[in-house]
Amino acid sequence: MDVEERRSAAVVGGGIGGLAAAVALHRAGWTVAVHERSPAPKPAGAGLTLWPNAVRALHALGLAEALRSRAAPLTGSGVRRPDGRWLSRTDASQVISRHGAPQLAIMRADLVELLASALPPGCLRLGADITGADAGGPDRQASIRCGDRLVPADLVVAADGVNSRLRQTLWPTQPPARYCGYVAWRAVVRSPATAIGAASETWGRAERFGVVPIGHDLVYLYATANSPARKPGADELAELRRRFRHWHEPIPALLDAITPDGLLRHDIMAVQPSPRRLHTGRMALLGDAAHAMEPNLGQGAGLAIEDAVVLAHAVTGASSTVSGLAHYSRARAGRVTRLARQSRLLGRITQSPSAAVVALRDVATRLIPDRLALRGFDAAANWHPPAPPPGRAPRER
Repeated sequence: MDVEERRSAAVVGGGIGGLAAAVALHRAGWTVAVHERSPAPKPAGAGLTLWPNAVRALHALGLAEALRSRAAPLTGSGVRRPDGRWLSRTDASQVISRHGAPQLAIMRADLVELLASALPPGCLRLGADITGADAGGPDRQASIRCGDRLVPADLVVAADGVNSRLRQTLWPTQPPARYCGYVAWRAVVRSPATAIGAASETWGRAERFGVVPIGHDLVYLYATANSPARKPGADELAELRRRFRHWHEPIPALLDAITPDGLLRHDIMAVQPSPRRLHTGRMALLGDAAHAMEPNLGQGAGLAIEDAVVLAHAVTGASSTVSGLAHYSRARAGRVTRLARQSRLLGRITQSPSAAVVALRDVATRLIPDRLALRGFDAAANWHPPAPPPGRAPRER
């Protein structure tokens, strides 16, 4: 049998990007195995928001109904000052009118489970420590090394995160992920008695605090602060409360609702610049392994799911896997580079320690009409998936 007809894919990494790639390839007729380093399922972070582009990508995977049952639509969002004054506000109808789909919020663990449940039994292989890979070529398969075994595949998807081992191995001239100068805390708490209302992000001086209702009486919160890179301290909750205790409600009430074991903290890392080519041989980089960026646009998960949809479309519709991967690189590299640049610029503005920059930023944000502010997200939110081949419309599940 010709190599191209076997259509086997090995996905390295069982996060959102890897699982989405596996779902997309499985739906396109590939035999897929997901190799995840963790020996057992583990807590999958806090919450996240899905912009309309991410919603469309999940719909393209046939997960529209499952998404509706798990995610909560945002009623609105806006930017505030630490004293509570609103600088900018939009409601859900404006987002839908401009971008054609709602903005949703969901528990990260729920999104991971939603994707994993769309895969056939036995597809997810836990405890698989992938120590190396051969990218293969036009006339030979790729392979990954798992322990003392070589696992051949017609396609390898490197979705092993911001510190991707496969990126470091097969893109040796690519700089490692770099620290962006600030840290993030994340948690999900029960909604306090204080009214939450719409989602919001409060901008201070080199600090931010985000509040996102995610349904089921839960609130996803996150905070950022400029800081030297460091490992999590002994009492991160005390540090978080010290920084934000005197900001407007409901922030103090939310801080009181956090438990020490429910708080996550990590340094913000980014792959800058991302590789100019997102493939080599029969291997594709995907998600954070390819283009981890600062989280200021709320696009990390969405872009990874987009990658998955485009990758499956490209390699399934092409005359060969290698030519399909070249199309994938061309389709994705420019988009993710532009959005990474936009996110980095927004981070410089929102994390600025300068009192003058903060004052100018707040005045400008207050004066810009809401519809123009929303237009700033057009480049991210207006993405649409490629049309499926004739006769292969997305199947609902």
